[in-house]
Amino acid sequence: MPHRYLKAFTGLLAATVLSNSALAEPLEVGIGYIQWIPDQGPVLSNVIPEPEDAGLKGAELALQDNSTTGKFLGQTYTLESTVADSGEAAIAAFDSMRRKGVGLFVVNAPAQTLKAITASANEETLIFNAGAKDDELRTNGCHANMLHTMPSYAMLTDALGQWLNQRRWDEVFLITGPTEADKGWADAFRRAAKRFGLEIVEDKPWTFDADLRRTASKELPLFTQASDYDAVVVADVRGDFGEYVPFNTWLPRPVVGTQGMSPVAWHRVVESWGAAQLQNRFRELAGRDMNSEDYAAWAAIRSIGIAVTDLGNANPDAIRSFLFSDKFQLAAFKGRKLTYRDWNGQLRQPIPLVHPRGLVARAPFEGFLHPNTEMDTLGFDRPESECRING
Repeated sequence: MPHRYLKAFTGLLAATVLSNSALAEPLEVGIGYIQWIPDQGPVLSNVIPEPEDAGLKGAELALQDNSTTGKFLGQTYTLESTVADSGEAAIAAFDSMRRKGVGLFVVNAPAQTLKAITASANEETLIFNAGAKDDELRTNGCHANMLHTMPSYAMLTDALGQWLNQRRWDEVFLITGPTEADKGWADAFRRAAKRFGLEIVEDKPWTFDADLRRTASKELPLFTQASDYDAVVVADVRGDFGEYVPFNTWLPRPVVGTQGMSPVAWHRVVESWGAAQLQNRFRELAGRDMNSEDYAAWAAIRSIGIAVTDLGNANPDAIRSFLFSDKFQLAAFKGRKLTYRDWNGQLRQPIPLVHPRGLVARAPFEGFLHPNTEMDTLGFDRPESECRING
């Protein structure tokens, strides 16, 4: 297109948008963000702690993105945020915001707190789970007005199971930490192992409380003794011992799971499909790298923004219906458009497999077939879940 025609077309498009925005009724879209991350207690390693604003900054970036479009349509987005110091305070914040008329929420909190919040939600409330990975929330503990932008343990471990299967690393040594999160992750991996034909040749709980900063080279080779295995899988969510497993195993084998190479929702090494632009904008806003909690909160608020742009209103029930419709697709820098599963509200999404300084692969992988979409090879499929939140 010649430059003069392109310039004229751009001017006409801008005039049309401005004309439409002048005719549009002003719309205020209020979103509540609630975060409570329990104190994990002292860890026995030099793990770098997660930033205290993990999740919140992702929500703030998405609000900026929504506002960029909204200003042309007469839509104003506001975020009321609370970083609570207890589960009770998080629930109280939800009740307070709801009384003020807020109907759209993004929550980064443990499953039990999330359940308590959703128990008091009504039809005029839509909640996005941007923190809890528990499979139970997607299988038999679903709530009709709750969607999930954080991948479940099953989605993460299925991604890892596919990768191990693809590499023909079929025999694995599983080490599980003592926390409930560790056990949830390990249970999900055991399911993935059966699903993708892996054999867990050793399944050992980590029961030591020694400071591995001094004893790892002695303790871990003995702990990981076995006749043979292709990889060591670690389930250590908070990082008590997992950081010391690589290069200290009895056999010279790769370490995967919560340490080593890990399946995640997001990581700073994801740069393809325009992700570098998102990463740069986030660093400019937050002064740090974007993590999985930030990404899940960002995806939730962007989902709201896409729905509001199409609908022209911020009714939670209308937004919910739109998100389950064929009209909705979230362009989320993962190489494909993302959609929500209509049986349990989970956002379908590819899972990056990363190590601290690089991207290894991205699941789902070619060859793992599904009658509808290969995206549903990750996590609990419709027949595996008791949830039917959308009919």
